[in-house]
Amino acid sequence: MSDTTLNPGIKPAHLTMEEWVESRIARFEGRKYDWNALKFQADFDPKYRRAQMRYIGTGATGVASDSNTVPAEHFTFSTMVLPAKCEGPLHLHDDVEEVFFMLKGTITLMIKDGDNYLETILRERDLISVPAGIYRGLFNHGEEEALMCVMLGTQKPHIPTYPEDHPLASVKRN
Repeated sequence: MSDTTLNPGIKPAHLTMEEWVESRIARFEGRKYDWNALKFQADFDPKYRRAQMRYIGTGATGVASDSNTVPAEHFTFSTMVLPAKCEGPLHLHDDVEEVFFMLKGTITLMIKDGDNYLETILRERDLISVPAGIYRGLFNHGEEEALMCVMLGTQKPHIPTYPEDHPLASVKRN
């Protein structure tokens, strides 16, 4: 069976099957947590400190490119570390659904839609899908870091915005 029989035109002709498959793998040992992706928030207030480890695409943190990821086609995928007593502030993606899947720890999830506001707890192996246009935020009340998968449903999501009355709404990215 030729390498194009299963899906003609997917594998670039200049790559061997092994090279192509390897180009689609993001191995853990090649990843590093990026504490700088959202550093502008932590510089404003250390409670916003968190790190992203990218696997597919760059997500919506403002990182322009990362050659160490699998190129995004239809979604982005990363893991995020949220240290104890830190928060991912309320933010809105106007263009895309965002999914959080808890791997470790417990967080408080904050959801705001207009005048409606809700907090709920997410524990290990819990998942939430937040539609575009809804504010979402995370807070780690625990004593240990929380670890989650984050997926955004498009190749290159828009940079999120914050509620007008949130302190980060006026902070400029570097």
